[in-house]
Amino acid sequence: MTRLLLHTAVATALAAGTLGLTQPARTSSSDGVHTVRVPDGDPHERSLAPRTTEPFSMIGVTWDDPAAALDGTAQVRTRSRESGEWSAWHALDTDVRTPETGPDRHRAGVRGGTQPLWTGPSDGIQVRVSGTRLPEGLRVELVDPDGGSDAVHTTVVEPDAAAPAAGGPAAERPAVTSRSAWGADESLVKDPPTYTTGTQAMFVHHTAGTNDYTCADSASIVRGVFLYHVRSNGWNDIGYHFLVDKCGTVFEGRAGGIDRPVLGAHTYGFNTGTSSVSVLGDYTKTTANTAVRKSVAKVAAWKLGLYGIDPTGTVVLTAGADNGKYKAGQKATLHRISGHRDGYPTECPGQNLYADLPEIRTLAGTTAKPKALEPAAPGTEGDATVVLAR
Repeated sequence: MTRLLLHTAVATALAAGTLGLTQPARTSSSDGVHTVRVPDGDPHERSLAPRTTEPFSMIGVTWDDPAAALDGTAQVRTRSRESGEWSAWHALDTDVRTPETGPDRHRAGVRGGTQPLWTGPSDGIQVRVSGTRLPEGLRVELVDPDGGSDAVHTTVVEPDAAAPAAGGPAAERPAVTSRSAWGADESLVKDPPTYTTGTQAMFVHHTAGTNDYTCADSASIVRGVFLYHVRSNGWNDIGYHFLVDKCGTVFEGRAGGIDRPVLGAHTYGFNTGTSSVSVLGDYTKTTANTAVRKSVAKVAAWKLGLYGIDPTGTVVLTAGADNGKYKAGQKATLHRISGHRDGYPTECPGQNLYADLPEIRTLAGTTAKPKALEPAAPGTEGDATVVLAR
């Protein structure tokens, strides 16, 4: 049987009296994410009538088994706190998988889930989920990244001198908004970071959801993604290494040092030995602007340049898990700057941002200038073959 867990933050009597809803079976909340359990229902279709909730700005759906997929659709409507108007229906991106290696995979409480959707300040929800057979323990997650905390004043950490590997291309480090600046609650990160032997490629993502945000919201969005990954998905930390907003601002993602090869949770099957940058927004229909393309190129050129790698080249990576596109142990020839869809069966990073990748590689190649008078390290330029540990 399928159970739908739903968040509500209004007094039960008010919700039931105003909207004619039955009292939920259980209400819970944890660090900005609230959930409510409701009775079991149809294993193929579930819905929630409109109801009032406590304030939130991000929404997603999760389920018990991190290996299960939601073979169907999850759609939500939300009510604006400012206008009181209900939004149109929004489909949540359902093609997300849990990490296959590292502490996240083995943490208690790891859950499968959709991508989260930034809604802006909201206080009401309506939900409908349908599929061939819905995963057990469906739960709607409402995230309030700003509730109950002091205002976060975002500052930018200016570039400092990079320390690239001897030989090969190198690039200056771009300005990066640190975790402390965007308000990461480090007490929620229970395990230390896991490090791999190097960074061989950069995967480009989008967070999906909406492009209807201001860049003043960006720190809150990053904070919301962090809370969703940690509290809703049960991961140890945010999955991406870097995030970029539509103004081109770069944010530090997963902890452990942006200049170190931290194991991420971004491209199922190819998390080991790679890095990631995710652009806030949905680029399925929207076109990425020049600021986005330049920032993604700068991040990739700098990160790959730490290992003397030409960002315009290719690399052969070995899949660490069966992921629906590659079998475990299968070798894949990928661009050093690849889209999420190149390593995993997904539409991410959206057709328009994916179509920008050739230009981004060219920009990264221009940014990464070879160091003079130093021979390139063998196997670090152009095409290479790298076998990644599973």
